[in-house]
Amino acid sequence: MATISYAEYRAMRRFPALDGLRAIAAVIVVAFHFGGPRWTWLSGWVGVQLFFVLSGFLITTLMLREEESRGRVSLRSFYVRRVFRILPVYLVVLAATYALAHLNGASARLRESMPFYLLMVNEFAPNQAFPHSWTIAIEWKFYLVWPLLAFVFVRTAFLRRMAVTLLAIAALVALIPFEKDWPYWPIHYVSILVGCLLAVVMHHPRGYALFRPLTHPVASLAVLVGFVAVHLSLPYWPPAEDGHSELMIGVYAVAVAVLLPAMLASGLPTKLLSWRPLVFVGERSYSLYLVQYLAMTTVIALVPSYAGHSTRLFVATTVVGLLAADLLYRWVEQPMIGVGRRFSGRGRVVPATPTATSTGTPTATPAGTPTVAPTSAASTSAAPTGLSERTVPATPVLIPGDRR
Repeated sequence: MATISYAEYRAMRRFPALDGLRAIAAVIVVAFHFGGPRWTWLSGWVGVQLFFVLSGFLITTLMLREEESRGRVSLRSFYVRRVFRILPVYLVVLAATYALAHLNGASARLRESMPFYLLMVNEFAPNQAFPHSWTIAIEWKFYLVWPLLAFVFVRTAFLRRMAVTLLAIAALVALIPFEKDWPYWPIHYVSILVGCLLAVVMHHPRGYALFRPLTHPVASLAVLVGFVAVHLSLPYWPPAEDGHSELMIGVYAVAVAVLLPAMLASGLPTKLLSWRPLVFVGERSYSLYLVQYLAMTTVIALVPSYAGHSTRLFVATTVVGLLAADLLYRWVEQPMIGVGRRFSGRGRVVPATPTATSTGTPTATPAGTPTVAPTSAASTSAAPTGLSERTVPATPVLIPGDRR
């Protein structure tokens, strides 16, 4: 019943609870889209903000570990991995959506917005032919800009990198004019940057010390209960005068950032979120998110009486969506991720920066890493023998750092 030390945190190869969080986020989004009034209490619309904070935290943590091990982040490898991670499934589902629209005689709307969908500026598309894909475009542009901002213009400097992250958040908040008629996009980048800021702070020993108390098993349970209370309170927030919910989203993003360190503990919350069915759904959450409207259309085509938002449509859509997501995960996602990793390892090898381990032996990581390997929740919470508070692992490995 102890907290997790900085050395233990840095030695973790897997954050086992995060797949469970990702699963819950994906399912509540489906409930929001198709569950009807009975599911409004679940506030499924905010599930995408959970995705955003997770993405910022995981991607930034992975890059920080790579930078420390190799001396710098390989942007070529990063972008190659992102392309093969995001685009193959996205393009397959987009093509299937177009094919279905063509068969139904409704392809004109999709063709009108297709340039936006192919250029990944989905949030500015003139119609909602592929409505939920705007989140993919938000994250795509984040992946393009964030590594340049945080790992090219700012190199290996904790305070400067934290300052840049805070300034980016402030700049995005300043872009919000607090009026009804405005492009509803800056706040979503704020959510991602909150995750980035958490990663930057926790990567530093002093920063991690601020969050270490949350990694006690009792504290982690209390944090989880508090987070659930915040989530369930969202429907009771007073409506904003401008009709938007930027303040609510910002508070929720901060709540997620507080939750994530607590989920490192090996207590009851982590065990619950590491439940195998949740991990199964979490691993397929990206594909499930993408295929949900195709799954809904399939359900209604097979059972016309399910038309109309309802619990049965939500449940059936989730089941059919998971079946399709599993096929995409096995036949598209995993093979393409493997191709991306192979291509990302073919670049020029950057000399590694030696990192002292507890034995004093310099170790290095070859270009093209991260390599990842499954471990249990119990194994991730145990510190290697002899590690001190400031000792860090030499290999920038993390699971699930290369997934949404």
